[in-house]
Amino acid sequence: MHGDLDNVYATLIHLQEVEKIKIDLLICCGDFQAVRNEEDLQSLNVPPKYRSMNSFWKYYSGEKAAPCPTIFIGGNHEASNYLWELYYGGWAAPQIFFLGFAGVVKFGNVRIGGLSGIYKAHHYYSGHYEKMPYNEQDIRSIYHVREYDVHKLMQVQEPIDIFLSHDWPLGITDHGNVKGLLRKKPLFEQEILEGTLGSRAAADLMAKLRPSYWFSAHLHCKFSALVQHGENGPVTKFLALDKCLPGRKFLQIVEIESEVGPYDLHYDEEWLAITRKFNPVFPRTRMRANFSDAKLDIEECRQFVRNKLQMRGSKPFGFVRTAPCHNPSQSVANNFPSGSFDYDKEDIPIEDVEDVDELKETDDAET
Repeated sequence: MHGDLDNVYATLIHLQEVEKIKIDLLICCGDFQAVRNEEDLQSLNVPPKYRSMNSFWKYYSGEKAAPCPTIFIGGNHEASNYLWELYYGGWAAPQIFFLGFAGVVKFGNVRIGGLSGIYKAHHYYSGHYEKMPYNEQDIRSIYHVREYDVHKLMQVQEPIDIFLSHDWPLGITDHGNVKGLLRKKPLFEQEILEGTLGSRAAADLMAKLRPSYWFSAHLHCKFSALVQHGENGPVTKFLALDKCLPGRKFLQIVEIESEVGPYDLHYDEEWLAITRKFNPVFPRTRMRANFSDAKLDIEECRQFVRNKLQMRGSKPFGFVRTAPCHNPSQSVANNFPSGSFDYDKEDIPIEDVEDVDELKETDDAET
């Protein structure tokens, strides 16, 4: 999305009118850019010329309303300071729900899980050590996937209908039209041959969770695949879409079997129990999480969560504004543009740029 909510929502409204359908839910697989104000731009890892307010702030302020419920995960171009406030998930704006750094929720009876960020091996076993204000290294590492969050998702036992990741699961190109992909993106060939295109963590999660659908983004192209899990096992339908630009395949409508609506967002009992069990070992330094110290019994955690949900209900608490909203009538600090940037040029980087100092710092810390 890259913060371009206005155009995506306008496209949805147009589709509903033309196709005579009702869209129940919009899912965004990262690079959402929930930028509330100019201060948030300081935590957005993009070149300075791309630091623009775009349109999320209108939905945060209430000036505009999302035409349908929206669920998103984080990517590698985010207002990371705001997403960290919502680490466990929550309303980023009215009708717009962040799934958290890792999370599972229910929309009606459809179970949706997700993992925010992108995979980088040299930060995978670190804790969430970054603190505000982010320096030049932290602004990139903050959205790197961590073992702690993946480990929690690996504990999920009940079926997942839809799973979201920003980067593609490693090896997913083996299950689709790779020749067609390489015609569009020839630079991917070397990484595919080397077995490095995609996320090892996401691949492990797909093999474990076996969701009916897996949606991704990140590589700025449309790609679909069918993954058969074992002989005669279930099939995962994989779909990645392009970025939001005119003439690009950035949106697809999918029909999911579910109960009759209307549909509401609800907490997931199993996920909250897993969260409670592992919260005592939440790693806030560079040290790896010690999962053996998570002593709470999962069934006791489940009963605790069940009791809480029975008392207060299973719907998430309502949206609360936690920071000032952008005011376009006031001057913008730091010479950041206040309008919407023209993203028609493809030069915004897909990956975050690694530098020698960051890698050396990581190596020293591990040593």
